Amino acid sequence: MTTDKPARTLKLTPGAAKKTAPDPFAPRRAPVRPPGPARAKSVSASAPKPPREPSAGFGAKRAGPEGERSERPRYGADRPGSDRPAGPRPTGDRPRSGPGAAPRGDDRGWSERPAPRRADPRDVPHGDRPPRAPSAAPRPVQPHRPDLARVGNVRGEIRLNKRMADLGLCSRREADEWIARGWVLVNGEPAVMGMPVAPDANVEVLPQARHQQAGQVTILLHKPMGYVSGQPEDGHEAAATLIGAPSQWRGDARHPADGRRFAPEHTRGLAPCGRLDIDSVGLLVLTQDGRIARQLIGENSGIEKEYLVRVHYAPNGPHGAGVVTQDVQSVFPAAQLARLRHGLSLDDQPLLPAKVDWMNPEQLCFILKEGKKRQIRRMCEQVGLHVVGLKRIRIGNVVLGNLPVGQWRYLGVGESF
Repeated sequence: MTTDKPARTLKLTPGAAKKTAPDPFAPRRAPVRPPGPARAKSVSASAPKPPREPSAGFGAKRAGPEGERSERPRYGADRPGSDRPAGPRPTGDRPRSGPGAAPRGDDRGWSERPAPRRADPRDVPHGDRPPRAPSAAPRPVQPHRPDLARVGNVRGEIRLNKRMADLGLCSRREADEWIARGWVLVNGEPAVMGMPVAPDANVEVLPQARHQQAGQVTILLHKPMGYVSGQPEDGHEAAATLIGAPSQWRGDARHPADGRRFAPEHTRGLAPCGRLDIDSVGLLVLTQDGRIARQLIGENSGIEKEYLVRVHYAPNGPHGAGVVTQDVQSVFPAAQLARLRHGLSLDDQPLLPAKVDWMNPEQLCFILKEGKKRQIRRMCEQVGLHVVGLKRIRIGNVVLGNLPVGQWRYLGVGESF
């Protein structure tokens, strides 16, 4: 018996055999819920919850059956239904792991005991703390080597700007400006800022630097009383404010300013060379040339400065008894005059020998080679003299002459200190 079964026909869907890999960067779609009736919510979730009573504030007593907080012992035999012994709870009798360990999580129930507090190192007394580890060994102190130059070599090299100043070419600041502009050569090569040079190095200055230096001016001013030599202070103006075209003196027939006229750039960078205090008058030098400044106020300067000083003899102070204002020379001891010439000290430093002589019975002439602050006034106080007038009349070979008070003139080409 044969049964003929109908032949099955396989239907192919276009593109069904070609599957593409899912894109890992494509956004995920939410799962589709299968068709069917919606799942009903549980009674506990759908039923409305009763309103919650407001909780008492922090620290309030819990209400018990009698309206008071129920005190339930946490541990001990006095707790109902407890077979634990009375007294403090033992520690260390329960293993943390193994078959005898206490259940963890929900198996052991809720406990009101707070978590153990971590040990704070500040609670440990100072005596019980472990000692600190020893610190690293201190860095050894390097020995001083005075035989080495400042730049750190044994050939005696010094910085180029100091070398140029020692040679009298210019000041250090001026040397730095020339080096930056490329106007200085060392052994035929352009110099570099801050480079060290040997004592036998050949330092050459280009004509551009000489031309700029020739345009620098030096001014001689007859400073009046009430002006300070340097920066303004205590409400007093600087003497440099007197430099201008109206106050230039043209009456000196010997040095008629060499035909030069005042220009505003002549006031730039003027530096006073030697101070005169507010109450002193006389010759004040202001210059743009670093060579002159170094010559007058440098460490090794030996330029003489001459002063006329009017004094009173006041052995007990200017306001004490026995002040002599007339014919001071006759009452002033000769031994004290010898001390003015040599034998006094200022700021715990002995002064250089000075030339001190009487010009008239009330006036002394001082010739010094140093210029400490208020030096002449402090010298006179040590020998019982009170200075009532001080005027500088000469610096080196340059004299004040007939220059009027408050006026100024240029240093002539043929003049030098």
